[in-house]
Amino acid sequence: MVRPDRISPLRMKRKKNYRRRARRLDAALPVDLGRTAGLTRDVSASGIFFETDARYALGSPVDFMVQLDSPWGRLMFKCQGKIVRVESHDTRVGVAVQFSESEATPVRKARRARHAHRK
Repeated sequence: MVRPDRISPLRMKRKKNYRRRARRLDAALPVDLGRTAGLTRDVSASGIFFETDARYALGSPVDFMVQLDSPWGRLMFKCQGKIVRVESHDTRVGVAVQFSESEATPVRKARRARHAHRK
């Protein structure tokens, strides 16, 4: 698991006329990648950047879950996307993902659904 205090300040030089499609929000949220975990650095409506100890290939698909608190309670976002940037830093890897799909589920409902699949 990547700890919030171990996130490196990764910055890329931007092209002069570069414009983002969506505003980024700095956030340190746990990312469930199935066999491993990560921690977000920032999130936007169109994508996410997280750090992890696992290796990922540029252009490959990725499925993951991010849990966050909202005014309506804790939500689990199940996300699918495409890896659009990979940055290696010591033992960690920074991964930028462009969302292709995401679905928000209240955590209680998500837990109930997981238990139902085990029976």
